[in-house]
Amino acid sequence: MKWYKYLVSFFIGAFFINSVPHILPGLSGDSFPSPFADPPGKGFSSPLVNLTWGYFNLIVAYILYRFFKIDFKNQQVLVSAIVGLVIMSFVLCIGFQDKLSQ
Repeated sequence: MKWYKYLVSFFIGAFFINSVPHILPGLSGDSFPSPFADPPGKGFSSPLVNLTWGYFNLIVAYILYRFFKIDFKNQQVLVSAIVGLVIMSFVLCIGFQDKLSQ
């Protein structure tokens, strides 16, 4: 297996998990920080912006999966995606904890 498939699967996991905190507030009608807020990543965006950004992240993950023909039956590729998912989860947790508690 080519080395870049492990890197791509890492980013698939990262993009996938990044969609979750944006889609959920969007569906529930709540404002949430996004890169399009003022200031970027710190202010709150509308539910529609968050829903759009969340689905964009989901689509990017899917495009990477299809374009690079990632096979998650390969355990090493799956582990790489899970590592990307877990690392991005912690980055998001740390990044959002101060913004949402104000």
